[in-house]
Amino acid sequence: MKKYKKVYLEITNVCNLKCDFCPETKRKAEFMSEDRFSCILEQIKPFTDYIYLHVKGEPLLHPALDKFLDISTEKGFKVNITTNGTLINKVADTLLVKPALRQINFSLHSFDGNQQELSKDDYIDRVLNFARSAALESNLILSLRLWNLEEDLLNEDQRKRNLAIMHKIEEHFQLSYQIQGNLSEAKALKLGNRVYLNQDYEFQWPDLKAEEDFAKGSCYGLRNQVAILVDGTVVPCCLDGEGILALGNIHQESFSDIIHGERAENIRLGFCNQTVVEELCRKCGYRKRFSK
Repeated sequence: MKKYKKVYLEITNVCNLKCDFCPETKRKAEFMSEDRFSCILEQIKPFTDYIYLHVKGEPLLHPALDKFLDISTEKGFKVNITTNGTLINKVADTLLVKPALRQINFSLHSFDGNQQELSKDDYIDRVLNFARSAALESNLILSLRLWNLEEDLLNEDQRKRNLAIMHKIEEHFQLSYQIQGNLSEAKALKLGNRVYLNQDYEFQWPDLKAEEDFAKGSCYGLRNQVAILVDGTVVPCCLDGEGILALGNIHQESFSDIIHGERAENIRLGFCNQTVVEELCRKCGYRKRFSK
């Protein structure tokens, strides 16, 4: 078994939305080149079979996405994409025929950041139409995410918007039941063949300005996953969107040396022993869900 179940790979840190739940990156805007993407895959191949095009940024914005998927096929990777879904119509035909693509996660809660010319109804319809087509025409797994359903974190307007989305899903997939009341935090709700709806708690991104939690705890960072930012910076997980826990740069030293370095090993062993060694990790709201 390879070391990591997944490696997050940020092919761009540019996004077309500004969502409240996702802090805007302060890093220089970049798009990864094909050569760099290919070189990274060569380095990580001994360690994983799965890449996730996700950290910050919107992967569907990348003009070479189709070529990246072809390169992934050539090098034997399975690809998962996390997207806000607003651009799905522009790339739908490409995504449906790429053998490397395994799963697409749609962050439907992105409607809060969608203040462009696309209406909320059009946005949701685009995603749901693609999901239905993909279920019929491909082997893709589709995950529709609503990660803001905890009642005490929502105002009345947000609750109404979530319900409107759920009603649309019920209509599109001709469900014989109402989604409200059937969703569970722990289990995905199957809507159709390889199509799922996931809910989860809204969480706080790690922030050095946040309150520090010194309690024991663990995380999957460097235990079964790692992330690589668009400039090649290797970080423990997909939530270190600013590269605060920079372990090294894959374009300057080998990936193997980076993940076996002293800092990376201290983080990994700490999590294995329920010890949170880095300040940023002690200030991460997402980590706390592994302590439940």
